Amino acid sequence: MNNTTFIGLDIATRGLYTAQRGLTNVNHNIDNINTPGYSRQVLQQQAARPMMAADGSGMLGTGSDVTGVKRVRDEYLDTKYRSEAQALGEWDIKNTLLEEMQTMYNEPSESGFNTVLNEFYDNLQRLSSDPSNLSSRAAVKEKAIAVTKYFNSVASHFEYLQNDVNNLVYAKVNEINSLADQVVKLNQQIYNYEITGNTANDLRDQRGDLVDKLSRLVNIQAYETVTGKLPNGQDDLRFSVTISGKPLVDHTLVSHLKTEQRSDRRNPEDIDNLYDIRWADGNTLAIRSGELKGYLDIRDGNEGLNGSADYRGIPHYQRKMNEFVRVFARTFNEGVVDTNGDGVLDKVDGHVDGYTLNSQPGDPVAGIRFFTMVDEYGKPLGSTSFAAGAGAAVDDPLTAGSNEYYDAMYQQITAKNFSISSEVDENPSDNIATSGAPGEVGNIENLRSFMGLRHNTYMFMEGGPEDFVKTIISTMGVDGQQAKANLDNQSIMTRQIETRRQSISGVSIDEEMGNLVRYQHAYNAAAKMIQTYAELLDVLVNRLGI
Repeated sequence: MNNTTFIGLDIATRGLYTAQRGLTNVNHNIDNINTPGYSRQVLQQQAARPMMAADGSGMLGTGSDVTGVKRVRDEYLDTKYRSEAQALGEWDIKNTLLEEMQTMYNEPSESGFNTVLNEFYDNLQRLSSDPSNLSSRAAVKEKAIAVTKYFNSVASHFEYLQNDVNNLVYAKVNEINSLADQVVKLNQQIYNYEITGNTANDLRDQRGDLVDKLSRLVNIQAYETVTGKLPNGQDDLRFSVTISGKPLVDHTLVSHLKTEQRSDRRNPEDIDNLYDIRWADGNTLAIRSGELKGYLDIRDGNEGLNGSADYRGIPHYQRKMNEFVRVFARTFNEGVVDTNGDGVLDKVDGHVDGYTLNSQPGDPVAGIRFFTMVDEYGKPLGSTSFAAGAGAAVDDPLTAGSNEYYDAMYQQITAKNFSISSEVDENPSDNIATSGAPGEVGNIENLRSFMGLRHNTYMFMEGGPEDFVKTIISTMGVDGQQAKANLDNQSIMTRQIETRRQSISGVSIDEEMGNLVRYQHAYNAAAKMIQTYAELLDVLVNRLGI
């Protein structure tokens, strides 16, 4: 027998092994149909190297060989997905946090701003009909406390939210560092495996899934570069991930991010110890999108501060709340307000210019401020203590009563420390200064004066008190609608790209079942060929010549 006697059996055996590898690959694909980031794998099969026929009549085929298993992946779609996922992560965070911020105003509701302000002025109106009624005076005090507590509550909730977001910034930085460390480990494993000429399909899928997660968090770019040739002739590939051009991952090297607590406040409305983010080597970090950008914009955004065009985040709305209580308290207490829209502050009678219930003819004005602030122990300040806390601008007799005087005094008030004065708190029966003349209980000229200021449409640039708060809430509503619209658009775009990725890289159960049948038939046919050749050889070896 010559060397070609068993060639048919060898070809059939090759076909058996090829079909078996195909069945194994189908099994692997089906088992990973729900594995995140998995790319379907296909068998790379080619005709085996032919051999020369012994009689020189041509080439004789020798069957098939499996040259490898390839993962089906479109690198362009991966890059496109990660680009869109950054914006998706940013707007997802902004949409969620803005929805939470809108609930803090509790409007419209029975405990919202309009309700508490209306009830306060309604009780002032009732007091005007009987200024000597002690129960009406007590009711005015309670409704005034409700007004101050509303702003205290909103401001406190903003601070709690800013603290929560700050902690999430810290957590996201740690998550980015952790994902970068995992990518570096996979880079090393992939390189060690592929340097031998193999392809690390599953490891590459795991790395791609980690990079997808990173793309939701921060503005990254991921790419593979050729740095030379390996001894086996293949490209020497190095994988990198960058943030704003600086490598987070450079093949087997990683540059971590770090958080540092601020030594001072960037915004006057900020809480203490907010985190700044930079590279661990001290270089600055430019964060342009991703969940981290969403958190930072909400935590730090203070549009309009010093002419900035920053995002409207927690500090912006805290600043607007502080502006409201300062102007409202100054107007109610001092009667200092723009009365005709010319931009100049005028002086009319405020609460400080009135007389108490028990004043006597010849007594000076009470000088009692209705609204002040709480001290460090949470106790309401009296009018004198409140004025003294403003410093030299108040103490200087040359500036007393000037705009600088009032600015220095009322700049101390914030939405969080806003309060009624200790005089009104401790003795509302006497110290609500309704009278315009001493010893005249029925004289309510002073009460009419500061009550009428409520409807002054020049109190704020936005109009009256209700107009100002309505503008704040509607502005936040517009921001929320914009975030929702951007989120919806990004979700559609990202979902579309992901659908295209899955149509290429995803495992189709129908397709795999078709492959299963195909390889099964090929396996059965190869087995039948082996059986046939075995029978032929049996005849050739055992039966000829008998």
